[in-house]
Amino acid sequence: MNPNPDGFDAFRPDIEAAERRIAREIEPGARALVVAILVFVLVGSFILPHTGDVPGWDVLFSTHRAGAAAVALPSRVFGWLTLVFGVGFSVLALLTRRWAVAWVALAGTAVASAAGLLAVWSRQTVAPGHPGPGAGLIIAWITVVLLTFHWARVVWSRTIVQRAAEEQRRRTVAQRQSRTLLDSLGDSAGGTPPGDDHDTPR
Repeated sequence: MNPNPDGFDAFRPDIEAAERRIAREIEPGARALVVAILVFVLVGSFILPHTGDVPGWDVLFSTHRAGAAAVALPSRVFGWLTLVFGVGFSVLALLTRRWAVAWVALAGTAVASAAGLLAVWSRQTVAPGHPGPGAGLIIAWITVVLLTFHWARVVWSRTIVQRAAEEQRRRTVAQRQSRTLLDSLGDSAGGTPPGDDHDTPR
């Protein structure tokens, strides 16, 4: 039997497990600071008025002030999507550095961006006598759009790294199989053929 050519086969399962773990993580780099600032702005936007003098927190919980301003369902849906995905999952993705959590943050903020457009439109077409979109709603919508952009860049860059890691892993497995096959053929060719162990002629 040929000796192990590299001596690392016993550690390959651990190495491959580490590669898979790294492939599941994100490395946002400088974008982490940008995302953190956007999340902070997003939280602050709920203090500002979303319509008239009604702040975002009143819109979220459908208070009497929100009802008096005829706040419609699109504004509340946008508020909750923003809070859950724009704030919650964005913070969770930054803390855990998990690609799957970042992907959820991307999908949620993308839906929130569309809901934000509908919320702004609903305030622009509200019945006469009711206020239009406030500064808090506009800021929240723009911030969610920016969050969607940055999470898309993070998720896409990690997807490219994952594909490269998978391709490298497939090449390593193929090389290992080829080397094992060549070693097996070499052992067969180098062995003593049967029937050749007769006495040497005198």
